[in-house]
Amino acid sequence: MVVCPHHLASKVGLDILKQGGSAVDGAIALNAALSVVYPHMTGLGGDAFLLIYNRENNKIYGLNGSGRSAQAASIELYKQRGCNAIPQRGPLSAITVPGAVDAWWQAHQRFGQLSWQRLLQPAIELAAQGYPVSNSQVYWTRQNQTVLAQYPGSQRAFLPNHGAPARGSTVQNPDLANTLQCLAAEGRDSFYRGAIAHEIIAGLQDLGGLLSLADFESHQSTWVAPITATYRGYTVYEMPPNTQGMAVLQMLNLIEPFDLAAMGHGSADYYHLMVEATKLAFADRDRWVTDPNFADIPVDQLISKSYSDRRRHRINLSQAQNYRAGVIGGDTTYSAVVDAEGNAVSMIQSLYFDFGSGVVPGNTGLILQNRGSFFSLDPAHINCLAPGKRTFHTLIPAMVTQPNGQPYLVLGTMGGEGQPQTQLAMLTRMLDYDFEPQTAIDLPRWRWGRTWGDRDSGLTLEGRINPSVQDALCSRGHSVTLAPDWSETMGHAHLIRIDPNTQELQGGCDRRSDGQAMGW
Repeated sequence: MVVCPHHLASKVGLDILKQGGSAVDGAIALNAALSVVYPHMTGLGGDAFLLIYNRENNKIYGLNGSGRSAQAASIELYKQRGCNAIPQRGPLSAITVPGAVDAWWQAHQRFGQLSWQRLLQPAIELAAQGYPVSNSQVYWTRQNQTVLAQYPGSQRAFLPNHGAPARGSTVQNPDLANTLQCLAAEGRDSFYRGAIAHEIIAGLQDLGGLLSLADFESHQSTWVAPITATYRGYTVYEMPPNTQGMAVLQMLNLIEPFDLAAMGHGSADYYHLMVEATKLAFADRDRWVTDPNFADIPVDQLISKSYSDRRRHRINLSQAQNYRAGVIGGDTTYSAVVDAEGNAVSMIQSLYFDFGSGVVPGNTGLILQNRGSFFSLDPAHINCLAPGKRTFHTLIPAMVTQPNGQPYLVLGTMGGEGQPQTQLAMLTRMLDYDFEPQTAIDLPRWRWGRTWGDRDSGLTLEGRINPSVQDALCSRGHSVTLAPDWSETMGHAHLIRIDPNTQELQGGCDRRSDGQAMGW
């Protein structure tokens, strides 16, 4: 089974599984296809994180495919250019090496079954022959048309006839097809040392960018041990820093002693508890999360039960606590894959903001991420900019295993600040209330904090939440704002559940996306 936010990419992933590909093969082919058909949210110019369950040894591996900042990128450089913050768009926001391609390669080298060329061929064909443009791509192209129009490569790739593509039209990206063809023929080195790397660097430096060929040549993904916490007898796996994965584990530790069944799903008590736990977890997240090579982060302590026991008294079930949230972008794609042998991949990939930096360098057809814009220019900040550093990352794929270590849930979502909160929603709905996967995704969602440029830093509720619950939350001190009933700002959540008795696969796909869960 596969699930992701675009049905054409889901079909590509499923076809690879039918051909005998592993879960990793399916995930790579699927995400390569997403790079073509969902270019506003993901692509070769972004980062990726994977959790991989290997059936042979019953072990879960973590792969950090995030890029490091340019050696030329420094606080002093931006200050000299009159910047109080790193620009969110343009060449000076594209200061981290894109890590996704190397993550694909590393995962394939270790767990792939089919050839690298076969995995990229469907994406090549989609880019060369064209695909029906999604409503999401049309919308976000219109939103970013001014940014994209500033760069010739971006105009050529995403603004046919000098404007956003028409709804229902078929679009092509021949430059991206050529890039993918080169990558398929020559492997990852073409992207980090060869023709693609040279084209990216030349195009970016023509625009005043900071990344160099040496930055690309030195890039490598990192295999890491996932971090875990138990909840209701299950074990939840997340990625360690530089991601915000520890926030989910903290939230679960904080809420576990509460009787959620007695509260009732969808009650004011339920939403209030989730939000208050989020505030406590985010306070630690914002204090600590950065590149662990640049800071000594006490992860084990922060995700321990004893630490949450000491923090839990701050939760008052009748009164909201104060907290000032930051602003985090949220354009990302999440995909889940389980193959016929029971191997599983939880994978998330992103450009950070919609269309990332807005810059397509040279004739590559790929957009570069603006993930580096999240670095702080305050040297005292935990996530301050430094050369060769990985920034704080919102991307968090997740897995849940049964007490015997067998996988039970493969899940994740896009949505920046909302990612941990939507994971919390899905986990409580599945593990506390026993909802089916699609129901767990479809039920109304909330988001505390700001994302996608929203000015409000309070609690945003989808309008489908009962008005009496909205009023009760306001009376407890929450600053409540209503979002549309199926707001895309609540993310695209997807999951696969593996029935512990029958091994049947049950998938759920977020109707806020253009995706589909497919199995055979």
